[in-house]
Amino acid sequence: MNYDVLIVGAGQGGAYAAIQLRQLGFEGSIALVGREAEPPYERPPLSKEYMLGDKTWERLLIRPADFWAGKDIALKLGVEVVSLDPAAKRVKLQSGDEIGYGSLIWATGGDPRRLSCPGAELNGVYGVRTRADADAILAELDHVSRAVIVGGGYIGLEAAAVLRKLGKEVTLLEVLPRVLARVAGEELSAFYQAEHRVHGVDLRTETGIEAIEGEGHVTGVRLSNGSLVECQLVIVGIGIVPAVGPLIAAGAAGGNGVDVDEFCRTSLPDVYAIGDCAAHANRFADGAVIRLESVQNANDQASCAAKAIVGDPQPYGATPWFWSNQYDLKLQTVGLSGGHDQAVLRGDPASRSFSVLYLRQGKLIACDAVNAIKDYVQARKLVEEGAVIAPEDLADISRPLKELDRL
Repeated sequence: MNYDVLIVGAGQGGAYAAIQLRQLGFEGSIALVGREAEPPYERPPLSKEYMLGDKTWERLLIRPADFWAGKDIALKLGVEVVSLDPAAKRVKLQSGDEIGYGSLIWATGGDPRRLSCPGAELNGVYGVRTRADADAILAELDHVSRAVIVGGGYIGLEAAAVLRKLGKEVTLLEVLPRVLARVAGEELSAFYQAEHRVHGVDLRTETGIEAIEGEGHVTGVRLSNGSLVECQLVIVGIGIVPAVGPLIAAGAAGGNGVDVDEFCRTSLPDVYAIGDCAAHANRFADGAVIRLESVQNANDQASCAAKAIVGDPQPYGATPWFWSNQYDLKLQTVGLSGGHDQAVLRGDPASRSFSVLYLRQGKLIACDAVNAIKDYVQARKLVEEGAVIAPEDLADISRPLKELDRL
């Protein structure tokens, strides 16, 4: 088997890359290889609307099941690529079969980072990365009265909100001094900690884990201070491990993911990488090499790689954005707040509608907007231009952001 473009990874980025190639007029053969047996689907709702029952499986599909054949895109599902020969331009599958390619797009994302403590492999301990993960959690809930969530990032907080809505007792453990410590400022962390506690979550920061306990199935979590939290379910949300082993083994440059240039090209000939697994220099991170785990990044890098393949290379420079739904709170983020030296609070968190604006050397680099869509929309343009605005003006909620004077 040979394809003009072989896409490894049938998630958001891989699916969108195939769609983009056809929309750009690419007439060659395309195959989309996915480790899961499911057709391409959206993952963010798994820890939100899907677990709550607000979104059915059919509504998670990126395109209807018959779309792919209609676009002459071959779906090869339940298939895993285990190695790559860049000289021969072939990949080997776990079955032993091989597939040749003209261009390869690697869009495998990552696997949930697992706990390393004793008991981490017990039944009842889950990540939330696939439909199978979410379905397995849902199948257990009738027998769960108390759950422990490990990790105070977005996945952990969203799962906590869902489980509380479903009437479960929830303990959330974060080893760092505050939740969202890696992605947001102290103001936003404090707000979400307070909100989860108001909703009944037993949220504990600076708390480590000694072991997961149980005989076959989890019955509790032993903390580093020796105490035991009894539970029947553990959800682990401590990040992902980029799924780039075959690329690195084949000689691709990388460390935390696989390195790509401004056109999403790896160091291997005719091999591109996109999405969660692609480490790239990002102008919104002051040029630092980072990985972005977001739908926005997956889609925009897919478009970048597709354009390069059809002979219209355009450097990646998309504006990062992200969202999170917890309870009745909609968080919208634009830009990257890492490395900020000043945070400006706009509005009163007690009103449950406010924004935090992040500055670096006077320039606006990011905005977190909670139930404040106008701030989010207007901040986007300011972040893109790196606007310099007086902090006291940014904090003045009587004036729309778009009307503020630049310095």
